[in-house]
Amino acid sequence: MRVYRTDACFSCGFFLKKCTRYKRGRTVWRWEHAAVVEEMKLKMMLEPWKVKSRKCIVEHPFGTMKRAFNQGYLLLKGLDRVAGEVGFTMLAYNMRRVLNILGSGLMRVF
Repeated sequence: MRVYRTDACFSCGFFLKKCTRYKRGRTVWRWEHAAVVEEMKLKMMLEPWKVKSRKCIVEHPFGTMKRAFNQGYLLLKGLDRVAGEVGFTMLAYNMRRVLNILGSGLMRVF
């Protein structure tokens, strides 16, 4: 965070009345990367089609899996075990998609 102060407050007619009641003058706190965030917000407003296409990429299924299958974090440790856990979650996600797309009429009890 960066702190900005000025001596102009002491000569202002609103000092200690409307703008600020702090005796040292007005202090503005600003994150050092705030300009980058503002630039990105402006790009998002000027190019909404890019935002729309970005929402359609691969991240959507992972967000759905985390929400629908309670996969906020992984329970196991180790690459093989984590791969198995993620594999089962993806299998369940794909099976749910098939049922939603084709309908549950295909399932019969044998």
